[in-house]
Amino acid sequence: MRNDKTTKGKTASAPIVPGSRGYVRKRLRESWQWYLLLLPALIYILIFNYGPMYGILMAFQNYRPSKGIAGSPWVGFDNFIRFFKYPYFWKMIRNTLSITLLSLATFPCAIIFALFLNELTHVKFKKVAQMVSYMPHFLSEVVVVSLVMLMLDLSNGPVNNLIAALGGERTYFMGEPSAFAPIYVFSGLWQNLGWGTILYISALSSVPSEQIEAAKIDGASRFQVMWHINIPAILPTIMITLLMRMGRIMSLGYTKILLMDNDLVADVSNVISTYTYKVGILGGQYSYSTAIGLFNNIINIILLLSFNRLSKKLTDISLF
Repeated sequence: MRNDKTTKGKTASAPIVPGSRGYVRKRLRESWQWYLLLLPALIYILIFNYGPMYGILMAFQNYRPSKGIAGSPWVGFDNFIRFFKYPYFWKMIRNTLSITLLSLATFPCAIIFALFLNELTHVKFKKVAQMVSYMPHFLSEVVVVSLVMLMLDLSNGPVNNLIAALGGERTYFMGEPSAFAPIYVFSGLWQNLGWGTILYISALSSVPSEQIEAAKIDGASRFQVMWHINIPAILPTIMITLLMRMGRIMSLGYTKILLMDNDLVADVSNVISTYTYKVGILGGQYSYSTAIGLFNNIINIILLLSFNRLSKKLTDISLF
């Protein structure tokens, strides 16, 4: 028979449950150096991201700078109702979505470019290709728009010169409403294509070389290796990046649009961000512009949660 002996005066220690106070204290003792390095970033986020959230209250007030947030009168949802009744409300939504959805359609371009860069075997050529593709990212939007205007210039632009040489008619693209969204999106694609491949190239570097060699021995072509090995390996990165893009689908920077704006394209360049800038910064209607921004962010949050749940159900990959 087996005799179970216990040491007199000693009891087995209870396991530490993740999430409990003991577990947190244990992790802090073991990894306090990492948390110390993380502290400046946390302080920055608290001050500049969470601190200003107090200003959301302005959306429900008739904010007066002289009285401050605490002393300004409350108006409830009047600012939101005013925005919904704005005559060009639906046109602004349509203009915003026409640009953001077209931009979303270019999402696979960075993935495809990363896959092709990964297939390059000449190390020096690969590094040069990466460096050249990264460089436009560091140009300001002012420089990018200036380059676009020079390229599409009616009189001396290379694009119009080529069209004229082929027997076509010169076109003032910057004044063509139907060309506004494509110019905005594809100039942004050129600027950020290389930079957008960094995450995918990093994920591709973790693919086991033995798995790729085994597939090639079995007769798999380079395309089959990409389709059956590389893409599944980076699928979590792709889905997380896509979900983050979906969470910004209603957010559109106003700087580049204002730089490209003119009277000929005013009908399609009037988006939510430019309207917010005009009524908030230029017009001084702080409560109204805060309400517009809050509405925009609520839509983004709803889209993010919806697509996160859909992704978790279909691919078992989600942000949370």
